Amino acid sequence: MFRRDFVKSALTATGATLAGGTAAAFNTAAPKAKNNFKLAYAPHFGMFSNSAGKDPIDQLKFMADNGFMALEDNGMMAKPVELQTKIGETLAKLGMTMGVFVVDKGGNSQNTLAAGKQAHVDIFLDGCKRAVETAKRCNAKWMTVVPGDFERNLPIGIQTGHVIDALRRGADILAPHGLTMVLEPLSDSPNLFLQTSDQTYEICRAVNSPACKILFDIYHMQKTEGHIIPHIDWCWSEIGYFQIGDNPGRKEPTTGEINYKNVFKHIYTKMKANNQHFIFGMEHGNSKPGKEGEEALIKAYIESDSFTI
Repeated sequence: MFRRDFVKSALTATGATLAGGTAAAFNTAAPKAKNNFKLAYAPHFGMFSNSAGKDPIDQLKFMADNGFMALEDNGMMAKPVELQTKIGETLAKLGMTMGVFVVDKGGNSQNTLAAGKQAHVDIFLDGCKRAVETAKRCNAKWMTVVPGDFERNLPIGIQTGHVIDALRRGADILAPHGLTMVLEPLSDSPNLFLQTSDQTYEICRAVNSPACKILFDIYHMQKTEGHIIPHIDWCWSEIGYFQIGDNPGRKEPTTGEINYKNVFKHIYTKMKANNQHFIFGMEHGNSKPGKEGEEALIKAYIESDSFTI
């Protein structure tokens, strides 16, 4: 679905509103932009600071002016309440959609759901409750959840059961508000419990809730498992969100080995066939510094988005 059609029909397609707020999953008032991207790419704050300045609102306006339809901000929960609200209001005015933010662990970086410890589960559930309030302020629907590390002294099946139990309780908090946690398998460390897309698919099927889906980060999955398009197809029914980054280097498309034009074309075709919509978080760095690097990044997305059906 092209950008102009996406913003026109997304509200009807999702039919979702946030309890306590009126924000739909996708906004409909798209501004006139320099680029008419086919997919909803979501930059993060700082990605265009050399072109737009340090003020986050100015950065949002620059994103919209250049055709980017969404924003993601991992650290949204740590921002002041007033700024969260202002970001949400600005996104609505610009016709942009809020992508993911991370459900924080309240400073408990070692928290792991695989351990099955009540204290760890309580920290996670508290994060889900606070995430609901953040989502209302910034008009978000999706939030990233990482279950934490392996608990090496327990069998893998027991660990998996612990993670499923905790996620079911988290889904019960989020689902009444039309919110979805997206589980992200990562390649950062062999200690992390969630590693592959098929493992995440299995867990989402077991949780069995629209509030628990997969965050398919193409960069991480290229490193961990490769075979990107088949894995997307196998996991399709449980994918709720995509993230982007080329490999090696974790920079914009066209800078590494992933043929993003083909990957985007494949996803777009499946979206169109199934009347679905996704945000594509630009969770990567810029390959070049300064304004020149930001211009190169935009050109890379124009090139990667130029596929034909």
